[in-house]
Amino acid sequence: MLRLRSSILTQALYSSSATLPKNSSLHYRHLFATVAAPLNSPSPSIGVVDYKYLVDTCGLTSRSASWASTKLYHLKSTSNPDAVRAFLADLGLPGAHVATLIAKDPEFLCAKVDKTLSPKVAEIAALGLSRPDIARLLVLVPRQFRSKTIVSKLQHYLPLFGSYENLLWALRTNAYILSPDLDKAVKPNTEFLRECGLRDAEIGKLCVRVQWMLTSNPERVRTMVAIAEGTLGVPRGSGMFAQALQAIGFRTKGNLTAKVDYLKNTFRWSDAEVAIAICRDSMLLSMPKDLLQRRANFLISEVGVEPAYIASDFNFMLYCAEAQVRARHYVVKFLKENGLLDPEWSHNTIVTMFEKVFVEEFICPHKEAAPHLAEDYAAARSGKVPDRFKNFP
Repeated sequence: MLRLRSSILTQALYSSSATLPKNSSLHYRHLFATVAAPLNSPSPSIGVVDYKYLVDTCGLTSRSASWASTKLYHLKSTSNPDAVRAFLADLGLPGAHVATLIAKDPEFLCAKVDKTLSPKVAEIAALGLSRPDIARLLVLVPRQFRSKTIVSKLQHYLPLFGSYENLLWALRTNAYILSPDLDKAVKPNTEFLRECGLRDAEIGKLCVRVQWMLTSNPERVRTMVAIAEGTLGVPRGSGMFAQALQAIGFRTKGNLTAKVDYLKNTFRWSDAEVAIAICRDSMLLSMPKDLLQRRANFLISEVGVEPAYIASDFNFMLYCAEAQVRARHYVVKFLKENGLLDPEWSHNTIVTMFEKVFVEEFICPHKEAAPHLAEDYAAARSGKVPDRFKNFP
């Protein structure tokens, strides 16, 4: 028998690889797929809830059905999957949403309607959620919906997020918030943040912006608070405390300290100013040093924007196009040098002005005295420096 099996395998190897180059990785993968697969466990396709059922009856795509069938091959009848599908339809889920749910969690078709799904719907409805609300939750988190602790977790999170819509929005970002143990992580972290002076609404927003905030080891959250107070100098209970925690995320103290020192030196900021800037926009901590240095040189040295102003309104530095700021700088210098502009105009105001307002204030009134100004400004915004601007750095 062994010799016969060996002969069959040898013949299979030969016939399967005859058309493949023997020096290719595809050659060996093909041999493995041809010979090894039949020697392993039975193919999932032998089950009743197979690829065909998932595609034709449940509406899954070919790719999703191929994977899902591996989770369901042990089922010998479609009675339970059919009952689950009927339950979902009765809950108001259209076919496309049912397919999405099964693709996410194929084993949902194994859940018992009478023992698990119907009781869960009744308990969640008792929290004030409508059947359409529950249906949307099901599509987002089918696996967590089947857990024994789903109701207690919803009870905890609903007050934090303020509304069911806010909770759904958070789950779209991070469905994992319904997975960890409430007593070991979520509740201790929630209570600690409340002790730090944060309101429930602020904690809910933090949970979305720093996705692992409530589900992390409580010691990590305490470390974040210590860094906010020690490195950034933002005390608990202050208006910037939630923003400070968001900015810190899970950066290490050493990494954050080095970045804070660099920002203070580059932008000539005080301790308070660097904290304000970081809390206003945490992207500042992720920007590369060469970009920060270039922006600081241009805004402070060339344009003349005060460092304190940059700290208080850092967004304009991040989101305004450098070419636009530079073009406005050229226009203002040109007008001042030619006596066409009151020198009291603040660079801070000019840089942050809406484009339409800037054109109306600085371009349109000078059409006769400087007929090429609009043309030169447009060229400067595109990155070119007209000859009339070249003498004005």
